[in-house]
Amino acid sequence: MGKDVIIALDFSSKDKVMEFLDKFQDKKPFVKIGMELFYAEGPSIVKEIKARGHKIFLDLKLHDIPNTVSKAMAVLSSLDVDMTNLHASGAGKMMEGAIKGLTRADGTRPILIAVTQLTSTDQETMERDLLIKEPIDKVVMHYALTAKNSGLDGVVCSPLESQKVHEVCGEKFLTVTPGVRFADGDVGDQKRVMTPAEAKKIGSDYIVVGRPITSAEDPVKAYERCVREFIG
Repeated sequence: MGKDVIIALDFSSKDKVMEFLDKFQDKKPFVKIGMELFYAEGPSIVKEIKARGHKIFLDLKLHDIPNTVSKAMAVLSSLDVDMTNLHASGAGKMMEGAIKGLTRADGTRPILIAVTQLTSTDQETMERDLLIKEPIDKVVMHYALTAKNSGLDGVVCSPLESQKVHEVCGEKFLTVTPGVRFADGDVGDQKRVMTPAEAKKIGSDYIVVGRPITSAEDPVKAYERCVREFIG
């Protein structure tokens, strides 16, 4: 599986998304559909973007009891997405249930990854709000290893943690990293960030880039720059 840049389609409506995707003409970038767009437009937006030829990461971060997550994953799998996710904090049984639900009758399934800690969470926040006193690096690695042992393909993690995740879970265990910004860009509300070139250097498999591309004066050029810096 090669490296790729995933564009976060953080828009509130179908019209805005299609207007954005139309700028790419013959290019078909890998895209992420998150909660805002999915909740606004429903499953139909996934089908329409898929029909245009895009790979899709459906980013809904499921977190519930194992049976509920398993049934929900079966529905998401039928949408023919290429990647989806859940919260590793739901624990092993939930993740195993997710794999069961996601796997189709023919044995195929989308890539399934787990969120370790959100990139907006730092050590202080984790200790104050979640009462987790362990170092954030140790927590992320434990969540990643639990995800691997539950049969998942990888994790969403800060690019600062990608290299360590590979050391703990193996090179084939995928790292999907948001919190990527250009060196001359605004970090926004992300607290643990890295440039595309730095993410490449430390071994991220996929980077998820939103505002640096979607809010750029020329989104296509911004995307091409990101691909150039991350993939070469």
